[in-house]
Amino acid sequence: MFSGIVEEAARVVALKREEGNLHITLRCSFVDELSIDQSVSHNGVCLTVVSLPGDGTYTVTAIQETLDRSNLGLLQVGDEVNVERSMRMDGRLDGHIVQGHVDQTAVCTAVIEEDGSWRYTFSYKVDPVLAAKGYVTVEKGSVTVNGTSLTVCNSQRDSFEVAIIPYTHEITNFHCIVPGTVVNLEFDIIGKYLARLMEFTA
Repeated sequence: MFSGIVEEAARVVALKREEGNLHITLRCSFVDELSIDQSVSHNGVCLTVVSLPGDGTYTVTAIQETLDRSNLGLLQVGDEVNVERSMRMDGRLDGHIVQGHVDQTAVCTAVIEEDGSWRYTFSYKVDPVLAAKGYVTVEKGSVTVNGTSLTVCNSQRDSFEVAIIPYTHEITNFHCIVPGTVVNLEFDIIGKYLARLMEFTA
């Protein structure tokens, strides 16, 4: 479980395909604190550390289903990936409850600078069946974009906006997002549970 408070943007240093799997090697500042089998969120995808060679890098593996559902299959060497270690149970929940299970991707359609901050618009395909199960955004609700916990603005049927402050813009890979960039979405788990409960009480 995660909070959606990105620790930093790690850099991809190597990619290796092995059948349906993709081994992703990254470099970040807290690699010396990682351990094998530890869970780390990568652009909102929970992946397990499988290798620590001792050279300041670590490796995780994404299976084909993950690559199909997320933007990890689009990564190139040199790309920045938002990373967050799993949430400590003795700390504050500064973002919202994030599972690290990406629901689908979205595409950035606009980036507008607004007096020192930025407003991003994202569009996504709506499946009516999944929408009825809570796979949607709601005004002022929570959504995870590339692993970042954000508040929804201007929620529409198949799009929404988020406002990004300078700190978030600098510390995450939002400074790399431009119109056309594919991002990962995880919709709010509380909304999914409420929608599911309503199926049984309707």
